[in-house]
Amino acid sequence: MPFFRRMEETAQRPVEEKPEPLAELRKAIAEARLPEHARQAVTKELERLDKTDPSVAEYSVGYNWVQFVLALPWNAATPDNLDLARAERVLNEDHFGLSRVKERVLEHLAASIMVSSRPRRVLVVDDERIALDNMAYVLGKDGHEVLTAENGRQAMEVLARTECDLVITDLKMNQMDGLELLERLKAASPQTELILVTGFATVDTAVNALKKGAAHYLPKPLNLDVLRSVSRDILDAKAKSRVARGPILCFSGPPGTGKTSIGRGVAAALGRKFIRLSMAGLRDEAELRGHRRTYVGAMPGRILAELKRAEVNNPVFMLDEVDKIGKDFRGDPASVLLEVLDPEQNRRFLDYYLDMPFDLSGVMFITTANIVEELPRPLYDRMEAIPFQSYTPLEKRRIARDYIAPRQMHGAGLRTKDLIFTDAALDTVIDGYTREAGLRNLDREIGSLCRKVDRQVLAGKLRLPASLDAAEVTALLGPPRFRPEAAARADAVGVATGLVYSEYGGQILFIETARMTGGGGLMLTGSLGEVLKESAQTALSYIRSRAGELGIAPNFFKECDIHVHIPAGAIPKDGPSAGVTIAVALVSLLSDRPARSDVAMTGEMTLSGRLLPVGGLREKLLAAQRAGVVTVVLPKANEIEWRVLDEDVRQAVRVVFAETAIDAIEEALQR
Repeated sequence: MPFFRRMEETAQRPVEEKPEPLAELRKAIAEARLPEHARQAVTKELERLDKTDPSVAEYSVGYNWVQFVLALPWNAATPDNLDLARAERVLNEDHFGLSRVKERVLEHLAASIMVSSRPRRVLVVDDERIALDNMAYVLGKDGHEVLTAENGRQAMEVLARTECDLVITDLKMNQMDGLELLERLKAASPQTELILVTGFATVDTAVNALKKGAAHYLPKPLNLDVLRSVSRDILDAKAKSRVARGPILCFSGPPGTGKTSIGRGVAAALGRKFIRLSMAGLRDEAELRGHRRTYVGAMPGRILAELKRAEVNNPVFMLDEVDKIGKDFRGDPASVLLEVLDPEQNRRFLDYYLDMPFDLSGVMFITTANIVEELPRPLYDRMEAIPFQSYTPLEKRRIARDYIAPRQMHGAGLRTKDLIFTDAALDTVIDGYTREAGLRNLDREIGSLCRKVDRQVLAGKLRLPASLDAAEVTALLGPPRFRPEAAARADAVGVATGLVYSEYGGQILFIETARMTGGGGLMLTGSLGEVLKESAQTALSYIRSRAGELGIAPNFFKECDIHVHIPAGAIPKDGPSAGVTIAVALVSLLSDRPARSDVAMTGEMTLSGRLLPVGGLREKLLAAQRAGVVTVVLPKANEIEWRVLDEDVRQAVRVVFAETAIDAIEEALQR
């Protein structure tokens, strides 16, 4: 019957055997280009799994570990694009301004390109002409610059004239053998690697050569393919270590100034993949280094996990917000970064889950921070800080018109010709609705304008194309949220305007003073730090010691108390740069001379009245401009730094340089 016939045919058909999971792993291990130590580790683990019951938990843990090892990019790398002109073009296309930052990044890339493109020079030494020619020929085919010598003495003469990356030498030669050449080479040029080749291979000879510093030991008859492979690995590792020995770049500056986007631009310029890992709030060391496999639910650290996801071992890896790393009983993540960012140690980075060294020297690490002073000192010493400064109003207008507005219009369904932002409209958004060093709020406000225009168009209240001016911006966004504080304030006794720099850029602050009947007390309020309190004490002591010169009664402090307050009270404040501002406010109070509201100042003051230089000069000047300040008093010691600032920053406000507190007081108080 047909039914039973089909059953018989099915029974006779051979059953397709599914490949065993361990067989698949064996095949994957055989095909993978694993380092020798990794190959030995996974082979040993595979032997253990072969003897383990698949139903027990240890079997799945070991199986997952082997899969993770095989998935890591031990040898996979993207080739670098070594065109510096293209790199400069990529950075300029995506980023306006930041000229000093881009210049320093291009210098870093130029050094990496020079190291990567340097020809690899190999010296081949052998007294047998045929063997010498054969080795020189195959190495030349790989693109190496090959030099030759027929004995060790000739080799030392060549090395005295020319630096070589690798020496391949025979062991038995006339005049000077390979071992003596090895000893002299390591004494004269320790960075040059050496491969020893011999037809008299013994274990003792090999061990002796490796102890003396030989990179490898090959027996004769020589397999030229093995020689090419070993030479290539040694030269690749050396080139990688040279590139990795450059400084780790740390992009520092206020939020929204382009730190992350410049990192992406570096990756695009080099043709590498980009990885970003936020370090903010990270408190557990195991997040970076992983958990040991003995723990339930053990996982690798974030660094190796990201490399596995990227599938290459040489991405641009950005460690974002490293100044906000935490620390508690679970460990110190910053200590892990000491190993990750140190070129001497990251070639053998140990993840607890992997439990074997992994080479991170090919990774280009870039870190970002808002305040580099909050980084642990040993970590900061491994990095080169590149400061990202505040954008000027002109730069913001140009970026808004050429970059932000077209992107936001596209996101709102508008074409670039549908909506035109006049310069007055952009200036109104910048000055009246954003108060920042970067561009994030400006991006939000322009996006909000585009969406409001969409609603006006759909309601029939606006026809495209349209042009927005300052009045229409105010009508759409409402009353301006910011106004020039200094310009809106009248001159007052006991109130002076200072300039400060924080992680959010430059800002102005008002120092208010008051006196009342009392017995010589000094009250300080406004969430002040110890350094700022000491600055106030110094300013008061200076005024008491110079009371007659300043036109103040010598015994003023016996009959009154003085109160110094710095709004806003909920915001912590510290630093020495407000010393001269406190002194001006106190002199104004005690001499009844109003302080000019259009004058702001910054500078640390000593007990003798000298003004010391301060940092954040560019950001403070831009903050003064935003606040409507006309004149800024700076320490004379900052004049050199002021002269190298951009022209539009120097012209933003009138600058007066003061050597002493007396000079600042005379400029800031009404005459």
